[in-house]
Amino acid sequence: MTALTSALATGLPAVASPSAATVLPAAGDFDPAFHGPKLLEAAGETLYMVSATLLIGGVLGLVLGIALYTTRRGGLLSNRPVFGVLNLVVNVFRPIPFLILLMIIAPVTVGLIGTRLGSTAMIVPLSFAATFGVSRIVEQNLVAIDPGVIEAARATGASRWRIVLTLLVPEALGPLILGFTFVFVALVDMSALAGTLDGGGLGAFALDYGYKRWNFAVVWITVIVIIVLVQLAQSLGNRLSRRILRR
Repeated sequence: MTALTSALATGLPAVASPSAATVLPAAGDFDPAFHGPKLLEAAGETLYMVSATLLIGGVLGLVLGIALYTTRRGGLLSNRPVFGVLNLVVNVFRPIPFLILLMIIAPVTVGLIGTRLGSTAMIVPLSFAATFGVSRIVEQNLVAIDPGVIEAARATGASRWRIVLTLLVPEALGPLILGFTFVFVALVDMSALAGTLDGGGLGAFALDYGYKRWNFAVVWITVIVIIVLVQLAQSLGNRLSRRILRR
């Protein structure tokens, strides 16, 4: 039964069926008054997730990386059983895709935060993933330190922990900054993926206001914001690393 036939039968005015154009916004639509505040809010959520994760995962990863380096064969605190356990844990969890990892530790997230949704909840799986990634970056940069430097420090009577705190970390600080910059970029990527699972941030903004509404202007503007964010972080990391390496 058409709208006109239905109207004649019921006595109500005819109403035209909505066209596809009224359901799906035009691909070029980006309304600064509507999308602008939401984009800024999403960018703030992304920076919140990434910054908090970099702090938590960075500290935990630094500790784990130092433990891996010092307990390996020939290390300052050589302990094969401890190294074997730590190495196995890192090797097990690090290759797990973030999307699957997010699902695996969802009960832990709910236990700590009370929910698995939102930007704060996503910090838990992001920090979990970052810890293992950072640990390998720290270990690899510490391994690259000249063993002669460590032997010279030991010859002066410096304790093992003093060598770790006052020699190893400062010696590898420049490369570590570049490594942490790489982690920052990776976390922006993972936070966008988390956003597609009700995690908030730029990923959720691009999905909800862009792809789902077939509005690719919103999608591309989100991409540009992410590129600018990554470029700023990379430039800052490169500058800090160069400054430290020149000392």
